[in-house]
Amino acid sequence: MKKFIILMIAVFMVFTMTGCSRGNDGGKESVTAFKLGGSGPLSGGAAIYGQDVFDSAKLAVEEINALDTDVKFELKYLDDAHDAEQAISCFGSLIDWGMQVSLMCVTSKPCAAVAPLYQENSIFAITPSGSSTTVIQIDNKYYGNIFQMCFSDPNQGIASADYIANKSLGSKIAIIYQDDIDYSAGIYEKFAEEAGVKGLNIVYTGSFQTGTNEFGTYLQNAQAAGADVIFLPIYYTEASMILTQANTMGYKPVFFGVDGMDGVLSVEGFDTSLAEGVYLLTPFAADATDEKTVKYVSSFKSKYGRTPNQFGADAYDAVYAIYGALKASGCKPDMSNSDICSALVKQFTSMSFDGLTGAGVTWKATGEVSKTPKAVIIKDGAYASAE
Repeated sequence: MKKFIILMIAVFMVFTMTGCSRGNDGGKESVTAFKLGGSGPLSGGAAIYGQDVFDSAKLAVEEINALDTDVKFELKYLDDAHDAEQAISCFGSLIDWGMQVSLMCVTSKPCAAVAPLYQENSIFAITPSGSSTTVIQIDNKYYGNIFQMCFSDPNQGIASADYIANKSLGSKIAIIYQDDIDYSAGIYEKFAEEAGVKGLNIVYTGSFQTGTNEFGTYLQNAQAAGADVIFLPIYYTEASMILTQANTMGYKPVFFGVDGMDGVLSVEGFDTSLAEGVYLLTPFAADATDEKTVKYVSSFKSKYGRTPNQFGADAYDAVYAIYGALKASGCKPDMSNSDICSALVKQFTSMSFDGLTGAGVTWKATGEVSKTPKAVIIKDGAYASAE
C-alpha cells in the first residue's frame, strides 16, 4: 500500500508539472498570445460608445484568433465609466494582468489621464475614438507611442466646415457647443477658423456646460439671427434635447453634427423622427455596400442584435491594424513591452491600412490618423450615406 501511495504521488506531480508548463523552457510558461487591454464606458451615459467598442474588439479578436496565423490575442476590457480616475484604476489592473498592447480608452478625458502612464510603461496604444489632441500630446510634446484611429478634433471641425460649404447646405450658420469639454471646444475652434476661410457666415454662437438641459434660449437666438444650419459639435444626449426643443418651437434648420452625435437614435424616450435629415460627419456608414462593411455589420448584428456605430467600426479597425502591424514587424508575445512598442511605432508610421473606416489609412509620427471622412444623413430612422 505504501509503495502504491508513493507511486500515485509521483504520477500526480508529473501531471501537475505538465499541466503548468506549455513549452520546453525549463518549466517557464510559454506565451502564445498578445495581451490586448483597454477600457471604456460600459456603464453610464456614454455606455453606447464603450459597448460598441468592446463588442467590436471582441468580434475582431475572435476572427483573428480563428485564422491560421501566429498572431493571437487575449483581450481584457474594463469599465472606466467615462471617468478619468476610474480609467487610471483600470490601467493599473491591466498592467497587473500583463497588458502588452492597448486600445487605451474610448473617450478623450480618460485617454488624456492615462496617456502619460502608457508612455512611462512603454506600451503601444491606439484609441478607437479619443479624438482630442490631449490624447497624443502634452504641453505641445507628442508622446510618440499613442495613436488615434479616429479623426482628431481639429480635423473634424475643418472637414465639417468644408462639407457645409462645398455642399451649400445653408447661407447662415449657428453653432451650439459645450465649452467645458475639450472635445466640443476643440472642434468648434477649428470649425470657426475654417468657416472664415470658406466664406461661411456664422450668425450666432452659443456655448453651454455640463448639466444644461434647457436650450430654448440658444435656439431662439439662432432662429432670430436667421440661421438655416446649426452646427452641433456635441454628444448625442444634448443633441436629442436640442432636436426635441427645436421641434417644439417649430424651428427646422439643417442640423449638422460630428461623431459624438452618433447614438442619437438610441437615446431612451427620444422621438427618432425628429432626427430625420440630420447630417453627421463620420468615417463609417453602416449601410455601405463594400464587402468589408457588409461582413462586419452582418456579423455584429448576428452576434449582438443591433447595428454598430462608428465607434465600433473604429475599434474593429484598430484591432486589425494592430494585428497587421504585429504580423508585419515579426513581433512575438514573449518580447518585452518596450520592444513591441518600438516595432509597432515603426510599423504604424510607415504602413498603409485598408479598413472599414477608410482605405489607404496612414499615421503621422505624432500619432494622428489620416483618412477621408464620410457624411451620413439620418433617413427613415437609420443612417444612410449622404453622397
